[in-house]
Amino acid sequence: MKYSEKISNKLNELLVKNYDAEKGYLNAINNVESDKLKMFFKRRASERSEFAKELRTEILQYGEIPEDSGSFKGTMHRNWTTLKSTFSSNSEEPVLEEAIRGEEASLEVYNELINEPNLPPTIDRMLLKHRNAIQSAINTEKVHEELVS
Repeated sequence: MKYSEKISNKLNELLVKNYDAEKGYLNAINNVESDKLKMFFKRRASERSEFAKELRTEILQYGEIPEDSGSFKGTMHRNWTTLKSTFSSNSEEPVLEEAIRGEEASLEVYNELINEPNLPPTIDRMLLKHRNAIQSAINTEKVHEELVS
């Protein structure tokens, strides 16, 4: 496998994670009452949509074909979050817990690719920007979780 194909495959993996995260945040909006949390999730969904656009652009520049949807695992995770919040007396806490878990999984994939040797500077900068935004979201979500628990 040539280098550009290897990098494109890893970028596609991140692309799918971003599709899943965007859909997860949009789903979370329907599972919380707080207007502040709804706005927070809406901003996170928008941010993940933007990340996906940037990743698609990079993949296309390598002459590869970007994925166009999320994963089965992501769909199952969203269904689990909805079910969990349905049976919880405090529906916001389990939704936040699942959002944090999903973000931490994304962070692992980003960190793995960032540690790839000889990444082109444009990809490296983009990945660092995404990773730092995801880490910031995790920190914010943990604060929100403490407030609702």
